[in-house]
Amino acid sequence: MLRLNPVARKRLERFKAIRRGYYSAIILAVLFVLSLGAELIASQRALLVVYEGEWYFPTYGDIIPGETFGFDYRYETDYKALKTRLEANGEGLVIMPPVPYGPLETDLAVGDFPPHAPSLETKHYLGTDTSGRDVLARIIYGFRIALLFSLLLLVFNYLIGVSIGCLMGFWGGSFDLIFQRIIEIWSNVPFLYVIMIVASIVQPGFWTLVAIMVFFGWTGITWYMRTATYKEAARDYVMAARAIGASNSRIVFRHILPNSVSTLITFVPFSVAGGITSLTALDYLGFGLPPPTPSWGELLKQGTENLDSLWMVMSVVVAMTLVLMLVTYIGEAIREAFDPRKFSYYE
Repeated sequence: MLRLNPVARKRLERFKAIRRGYYSAIILAVLFVLSLGAELIASQRALLVVYEGEWYFPTYGDIIPGETFGFDYRYETDYKALKTRLEANGEGLVIMPPVPYGPLETDLAVGDFPPHAPSLETKHYLGTDTSGRDVLARIIYGFRIALLFSLLLLVFNYLIGVSIGCLMGFWGGSFDLIFQRIIEIWSNVPFLYVIMIVASIVQPGFWTLVAIMVFFGWTGITWYMRTATYKEAARDYVMAARAIGASNSRIVFRHILPNSVSTLITFVPFSVAGGITSLTALDYLGFGLPPPTPSWGELLKQGTENLDSLWMVMSVVVAMTLVLMLVTYIGEAIREAFDPRKFSYYE
């Protein structure tokens, strides 16, 4: 069982006491876990098929051709048609996800052109976009992509920024001066122009965007870490550790980092929010993920171009507002819980 030190326990208790942030963290964690299993919520594949005494689980399995279930084609089974047939004849059972459409599946009605309005009958609960794809399915998958993108961005930016910033503050001297100049130059490179240049050469994918964002995004946290390390390195407990012969690595990892990084944790929720909004903005401008990848930015662009179909733009705006509001509440609670004026490692 994980044992927390007294300071960590105090901070956790303080975080739980701030109900708005605590419950927001629970809600966001539940939404993220559910999004990881998005195929069980929104997919054109059935969750379960019982046919001629055999049980099939197509969701995470291999493609099952239609001839397996008595159709006259060899490509993947149309499970909605299979469900209609089996229910009519009583030959088996098909259980579909709550949203029986995938994020890339088009549903085109004869004599009607998309976008289609929300409908309980067709199970397009938030309607379709201009290509006939289910809006709710694309919001669910887009949320998963946006959150994974922002979390990866957060990990890599913090890993690089905290490492370099800690070394700058601990070693100082020429190393600090050189990296100060590097960061100043790097911070003045126009990020959007780089994205535009890359997008004109190659189609940016998920990992390409992560790499570019990390390439230019690590500098911000470096300044905070450098300042925090300078501050902690001058404390009496660090001088005492040097006096008793502690190595540099022990001083950094056992003394400076625990007291420095704790203050940087307060930036984590806002970094996540920044990652989500950055990806959404890039997708909206057309420099983000390639189509037809599910994306909030791409859906928002369709909505602003088709304001007579308000369900598209309103769905994205409401989803983004709710997620960013949860992240903001979490950030406020963490900032309050980690306030160094209340308690710290060196009290």
